[in-house]
Amino acid sequence: MLLVAPGAPLREAEVAEPEPGPGQLLVRVRACAVCRTDLHVVDGELPEPRLPLVLGHQIVGEVVGDGRRIGIPWLGWTDGECRYCRTGRENLCERALFTGYLLDGGYAEYAVADERFCLELPEAYGDVEAAPLLCAGLIGYRALRLAGDAERLGLYGFGSSAHLIAQVARWQGRRVFAFTRAGDEEAQAFARELGAEWAGASDEPPPEQLDAAILFAPAGELVPAALRVLAPGGIVVCAGIHMSDIPSFPYELLWEERSVRSVANLTRDDGREFLELAPRVPVRTVVEELPLIRANEGLERLRSGRVRGSLVLVP
Repeated sequence: MLLVAPGAPLREAEVAEPEPGPGQLLVRVRACAVCRTDLHVVDGELPEPRLPLVLGHQIVGEVVGDGRRIGIPWLGWTDGECRYCRTGRENLCERALFTGYLLDGGYAEYAVADERFCLELPEAYGDVEAAPLLCAGLIGYRALRLAGDAERLGLYGFGSSAHLIAQVARWQGRRVFAFTRAGDEEAQAFARELGAEWAGASDEPPPEQLDAAILFAPAGELVPAALRVLAPGGIVVCAGIHMSDIPSFPYELLWEERSVRSVANLTRDDGREFLELAPRVPVRTVVEELPLIRANEGLERLRSGRVRGSLVLVP
């Protein structure tokens, strides 16, 4: 399913089987989860994607030739030489290439990937169940780490990432407060099912102040909303790659050593650490399969919030 221009629906196409270069693997795709970042690429909110482009960066596949099962995440290549790579921050590499954006991804029957950036998957998960771990899980986990030791944790936008990270947070002994679109009682019930002690609309105050909030919804107006309900010293972590403009807000919301920070991409160490942790919790991925040909439907359902857990495309 090809993206030929930003704003256009994906188009079904027959293309040549990709050929792996030096150090690359040819992978038969078994499953690829749908991510909000895919929407940002389709909508032209991320600049200069490779076109025509095969989207998808939560790929579970089988290596052609030896049958190994691997995961292909968002981070597809780094130069290994820049100041960021040399200091353990390859997620900020200035020349990084990203799967399903600057490299063809998994909305297809085959993909190629740099073997160094592929991840070993826990045996406890089937192909479809493992796919959301590769971005929703990994980015959520990085965001959770950047939230520090917060005991009272708010999750804004209870979608694919939040439904996974809520489980990790509860396992770590944190208290989870979930925020959804106003009136979305189904998502609020889902959050409580996964261990949230409170769930309500994003413009509602929780019953007590929070120590940290992770914003998975790409809505800039949630930043001041989250700051308003933080305790002194609290942190707001913006977990998305794109967000609408943050409106101005009074300095008093930031005072008392509150802070706002973003999460950018992931490192391979993030991937290895989270994929080792997930079966120990154990993290349960709530998934719905869609055939690859219905990728446009999956994107529109994600856009409108009509997803419980994660959507996963299968060839």
